Parts: sequence; structure tokens; C-alpha cells
Amino acid sequence: MPVFGQILGIEGTAWNLSAALFNHDLISLVSRPYRPALGGIHPREAAQHHASVMKDLISSVLQEPEKVTGIAFSQGPGLGPCLRTVATAARSLALALDIPLVGVNHCIAHVEIGCFATGCRDPIVLYASGANTQVIGYLNRRYRIFGETLDIGIGNALDKFARSKNFPHPGGPIIETQAKNGQYIELPYTVKGMDLAFSGLVSAAQASKETLPDVCFSLQETAFAMCVEVTERAMSLSGKDEVLLVGGVGANRRLQEMLRIMCEARGAKFYVPEQKYLGDNGAMIAYTGKLMLESGSSIPVEDSQIKPSFRSDEVEVTWKHKITRSGNHILPGYNTQKKGAEAVVTVQNDQVEKHRASKLYRVPALDKRLIAERTRAEARLIAAARKGGVRTPIMSDITADTIVMELIKGKLLTEDLNEEGAYKAGQIIGKLHAAGIIHGDLTTSNMILCEHDGTCVLIDFGLAQVSSEIEQRGVDVHVLFQTLESTAPERADILKAAFAAGYAETFVEAEQVIMREHEIELRGRYL
Repeated sequence: MPVFGQILGIEGTAWNLSAALFNHDLISLVSRPYRPALGGIHPREAAQHHASVMKDLISSVLQEPEKVTGIAFSQGPGLGPCLRTVATAARSLALALDIPLVGVNHCIAHVEIGCFATGCRDPIVLYASGANTQVIGYLNRRYRIFGETLDIGIGNALDKFARSKNFPHPGGPIIETQAKNGQYIELPYTVKGMDLAFSGLVSAAQASKETLPDVCFSLQETAFAMCVEVTERAMSLSGKDEVLLVGGVGANRRLQEMLRIMCEARGAKFYVPEQKYLGDNGAMIAYTGKLMLESGSSIPVEDSQIKPSFRSDEVEVTWKHKITRSGNHILPGYNTQKKGAEAVVTVQNDQVEKHRASKLYRVPALDKRLIAERTRAEARLIAAARKGGVRTPIMSDITADTIVMELIKGKLLTEDLNEEGAYKAGQIIGKLHAAGIIHGDLTTSNMILCEHDGTCVLIDFGLAQVSSEIEQRGVDVHVLFQTLESTAPERADILKAAFAAGYAETFVEAEQVIMREHEIELRGRYL
């Protein structure tokens, strides 16, 4: 394996142009941010800014060019004009110095510098920045996306609200300051299994007539609670016991506090890198470029095109050794207890008690509202699903925060994931959608293959809703497909096909829904 010396990294996916030198540690880091006079970031103006200061930036970092043995640049995702400016500079330097060039995925760079700076080993990552909101975990030589925003990134959501109140860019720190004097008011909370959406939340916040501190407080509390919830759900699904927070929004103290509280409650470790590594920075590109170059990953100049929609799960991670994933699931039929992402499930004899305990990271009013809404809705929709021919547990008791139901003996689909099981899952979801019900949390941990007759039993209706919209059905299926991609990547396409076949058998609109799921998958969520 070749050993590289100093690596120059150039980052410029959006508003911050930054360069750094990295060897065994950070040598130098310089940034020249673009700050719009009014409103948000204009891609062309940002690119012009980057071009105008690029020479000065590189000169201030590159004092001894003869010691540089590789050039790394942010290849994507990001704003096309900005990416092109950075790529041109990187190519020119690589050619002039006759050294290797490597294109770095911006999202993965955030993760890698976070791991370097904090020492965490195998985390679930909440990547929260302007254009990106993703929950990421490493598995089988890829960074898998467990969940992500279905519309805009959390940073852009905060900035959009800030612009409506004439706050200067970036608006997040001002919202954080305003929130310190606010109290909670009810705003939309949109979590769809492993994914989440912010547009409705921002629109409601913009239209609110309450005081600005109250709106800022509630916007933060709601948006961050959504992020922490899907992070916890990914931890429960993957069995990982570390959480890493990265991205510019990660600088928010309240978001850090909420994640720390969640991790403490689960007995997990929480990590957040120091400020200089949180936002977009050249160090993360240089460090990740060094990892890639030392593992043999480089690109010819002629193949160094930018990738504005470059997804982290497209990159083969050649620089990490295999990490064994431990599961924390229990199988129904044991007299034991499981702490899931949303509730504590106690199995005793032939009954299951599902109790929604308070989440200490959530503001009490929001916590109480979600527990009551989800418990009530779950009971109602379990009953409705059964009427529609969907196999579900039979309920025997319901309170404000607890449902007692029959024990389904068998295996979770996640523990016995094969084509037959995926086909049966497709059949049961087809019946569910035909009944006008959206599950909202379609993961392989919410389906049980009954040991008695092999049928698929659907559980955990906590995020379910009534809807006949193709979009909602597509999102439902997309959540399951995301789970397959992140937990069984080598068999995901086969399992998806088996699911689709079973789905089509019991639902006449299956073809349109599968087509919509594909559209949802292809939507650009970075910009």
C-alpha cells in the first residue's frame, strides 16, 4: 500500500470555500466563505466568489508544494457552478504538480473527519447541514442511508424561515438565540418511518401569529426531535451503540443536547467533533482524500467530472476493515423485554405490552402529544387493518400510553430475510394499502413470520395514517426499500422484486405505487 505525505483538500460545494493540508494530522486550514448581502445563496454568485478568491486561498495553504503528494476535491453533492470551480482548480494543481487526483464525496467526508476527530468507531451518523439531512451507517463496504429528508435539508429549512423574518444568512444561529426566550407552541411533526420532511413545519412556522421567540423555540424543538427520533430508530434497527453528529447544523447546542440525552437513555455513546470540523471545511476533504489515496482510490483527470447529486451509498469504501454488526432485536416468544426506538415492549407468556415511555429529549408538551396521538391512532388502525384482511395482533387492553395485545410467535422478518418472506410482506402491504391505510414505519423489524402457518403479521402501527394517495403509498414502500438497501445491500434488488410481486398480487394499483417509489428514490434531495 503506497504511503502518501501531505494531501491538499479543497472544499467548495456551496457557500464556504476552504482548503487544508493533512498528513498524520491537520497541518493548516483556511476558509474564504461567500456571504450573500441579502437572501440565500445564489449558485452563480457563490461560484464567482470562489473563483475570485481561489488563488489567494490556495497560496495561503500551499507554502511548500513539493511536499504535496495528492490533491483531493469535493466532487459532490453540491451546487453545480461551485463544484465546477473547485474541480477546475484541483485538476490544474494535479496536472501542474504531476500528482494523483481524488474526488471525494462531501457527505462521506463529514463522516470520516468526525470519526477522526472524536475517535468513534462504528456510529450511526446524523448528518445535518444546509442541503442535507441523512441518517447514515457503515455496512459491507458502503455508507448506507437509513433515512433522509423527503424534501429540503434541515439547514435550508431553518434558513428559509429566517429569510421570511429578514434574518441575515446563515439564519440558524439567530434562530437558536431567539429560541432561548421562547415557549412551545404546536407545529406539524412529520416523520415517515426512517424518513422525515420539513416543508410543512416551515410553512406553519412562517404563518404563525405567535411571538418570534416562541416560534423559533418550537421550530427548533420540533425539527430536532424529528431528527433524533429517526436517528434512534436507525440505532434500534442496526444494533449500533454510537451516534455521531456532523454537518453545520450540528453546531446547535440544543440539537447536541437532545442527542446526548437520547444516547444516555439507550446506554449509547454520543460524539460531536469540534467546531472547525462541523461545517463544510477543507480538512474533511483532505483527510478523506488521504484515506482514499492510501487504499488505492484515485481518478484520472479526464474522469473527474463533478457529481451534483452524488449519494454517499454510491461510494465503495475501500479504506475500512470489516465491522461486525451486532443485533439488539429479540424474537417474539421469549419472556423478555425490548427497548425499541419508540416504545418498550414487554413479552410475558402469551401477551405483549407495548408502552410508550416519555422521551426526555423532547419538550414535555410535544412528548405528551406524540404519545397520546400515536397510541390512539395505532389502536384504531390496527383494528381497521384487521377489517381489511391484514393479519395483525389482537388487542386486549388500551390506555393513554399502552396497548396490550396477543403474542405472535415466530421470527421478525429482519432475522430471516429471504425472497419468500419479502413476497409475503408484499402481499400483506398490498392488502393494507387496498384498505386505505399507510403503515408509516415499514421496516423489516415490524413484520413477523408466524411460526404456526408462515403468514406475515404486521406490527407497530405507531406512525400509521389513513390515506389513499399514491404519493403516501410510494413513501411507505420507499421506507421499506431503504431498509432493505441499508441492512441487506447484497440482496436488496432481489428482495425488492419479490416484495413487488407479492404486492401486485393483492393490490390493483401496485404498478403505479412502485413507479412512484422509484420517482421518490430519484428525487434530488441535496439542493
